[in-house]
Amino acid sequence: MSTHVLQRWEPENPGFWQQTGARIANRNLWISIPALMLAFSIWMLWSVVVVNLDRAGFMLSKNQMFWLTALPALSGATLRIFYSFLVPVFGGRKWTAISTASLLIPALGMGFALRDPSTSYPTLLILALLCGLGGGNFSSSMANISFFFPKEKKGLATGLNAGIGNLGVSLVQFAVPVAISAGMFGALGGDPQQAMVKGAATNIWLQNAGFIWVLPIALASLAAWFGMNDIADARASFADQAVIFKRKHNWLMCWLYVGTFGSFIGFSAGFAMLTKTLFPQVDPTAYAFLGPLVGSLTRPVGGWVSDKLGGARVTLFTFVGMIAAVLGVMMFMPVNGQGGDFNGFLAMFIVLFALTGLGNGSTFRMIPVIFLRERTQAAEGRGEAGRKQALAEAAKESAAVLGFSGAIGAYGGFFIPRSFGTSLELTGGAQAALYCFIAFYATCVLITWWQYARRNAPVPC
Repeated sequence: MSTHVLQRWEPENPGFWQQTGARIANRNLWISIPALMLAFSIWMLWSVVVVNLDRAGFMLSKNQMFWLTALPALSGATLRIFYSFLVPVFGGRKWTAISTASLLIPALGMGFALRDPSTSYPTLLILALLCGLGGGNFSSSMANISFFFPKEKKGLATGLNAGIGNLGVSLVQFAVPVAISAGMFGALGGDPQQAMVKGAATNIWLQNAGFIWVLPIALASLAAWFGMNDIADARASFADQAVIFKRKHNWLMCWLYVGTFGSFIGFSAGFAMLTKTLFPQVDPTAYAFLGPLVGSLTRPVGGWVSDKLGGARVTLFTFVGMIAAVLGVMMFMPVNGQGGDFNGFLAMFIVLFALTGLGNGSTFRMIPVIFLRERTQAAEGRGEAGRKQALAEAAKESAAVLGFSGAIGAYGGFFIPRSFGTSLELTGGAQAALYCFIAFYATCVLITWWQYARRNAPVPC
């Protein structure tokens, strides 16, 4: 039996946790985090590449560029559905290493394709779809980390994994503009493209947007393979996990997570292109990293506060705040190309990103509590053996729901940029899309209050 496989794992046992569990769980967490950060960077790579395509000689319409920002979210969300069930099948260590190594495909592919402005649009679309490999990793990563920690620490642990991992969105939007400004790889990187910046000709190396991730991805894959663990008791077939499709709260939490994480990743993908469209005088790459940075930093806070106050209460106030923030964004947008205040627009978007981060943390804190409560209530009267079985079932079901809700939530990363693109094309402005978002957040407020936050709620959490 491999020394990487943990035959005994009892995080809810205080003695085991203090003597052995905490050290192992934390090691797995701190290897998982940078791997997930790289996955987010690859997933959101097109959000920053697309605003530099015209500078590098790629001649595409705005609608074509919105498609390039939206497709990674579509493929990533779809892959998440499958990835969410793979950790109990293959083991967390093996799947983390394999899924991280798969990021080399889009990283190298974009590096080679972006050297040549004559690269066809269908090729760029295929590469955008392949960047979805990074999006898939989130579901398996969160499901894996949830197995390692006891109930009272799951909120902070999953918040750290996701929150610092989410920093990959901000990292890519900060690092790529710097990387493409210099010939970092010499002859191996290929020739630069000539771009016009403020009326002066300058060289850019757009291909570096892909090549800079190759070495970090290789190192993270090796760290996962040699440093992480598989948990023997966490093994389960797809059929074992498929019970979640019969659980009402799986579907309700998917809906809420579309509102929180779907908004975070959708706004991350679409903000730079939306800014370039509404405020053409502004360089969006100078500001695009700020919102995802704030949203990533508030995610662990959302998990930590929810551990103290309850996830449902935090989620409820988050959605109310998001409605107010969207209204604030609309106040500062230009109308028919006239007016608008970019500073106010940016400030309200940063508030919106901060709230999505809090909501990401609070919703993921709710899921383990909901399923632990349901399974232990169902096991009442069955003695100690029934209680242990309930704990094991709750761990497997909540891990599957964490992954599956992450998959469904990620579709927001497709619909938000496409909503912006469609709204701009049909109405000339983005207001119609934002009104739709407000209506959706209102449904999230009602679901959270009725099911989880009100007095005598069916499942208070």
